[in-house]
Amino acid sequence: MSIRKVVLDTNILISAILFGGNPREILKLVIQGRINAFTSPALVREFQDVLARPKFRLRPEDCFLIYKEIEVLLITVFPETMIDIVDADPDDNAVLECAFAAQADTIITGDPHLLDLAEFKGMRIVTPATYLNHF
Repeated sequence: MSIRKVVLDTNILISAILFGGNPREILKLVIQGRINAFTSPALVREFQDVLARPKFRLRPEDCFLIYKEIEVLLITVFPETMIDIVDADPDDNAVLECAFAAQADTIITGDPHLLDLAEFKGMRIVTPATYLNHF
């Protein structure tokens, strides 16, 4: 059986690192090499921006160290296809672009705009709990 390919939305990565729960269990699967997780330059920028938000009270050097730890776990793809199907939050299209470029099996997110799609070009779009229940 081949290793599953997933895209972890920014909200999942942030939750995994700062709060735990199901997102952290998924991150553990990535660390163990049981699934491959993909990112893109747009998602990296979003991750860095969100991590640096004042509400998380992280020092800039802590944000940098967290990013460096995560960077080695994720496989970066460079999407060439622009996707424009999430009108309510156009930034969410970057997740779809990454998943399409990676030919991912699944997008894991907590974002209702993406979850409402349920599927994109054969890729399931699910919550962390749903993913873990079917892994």
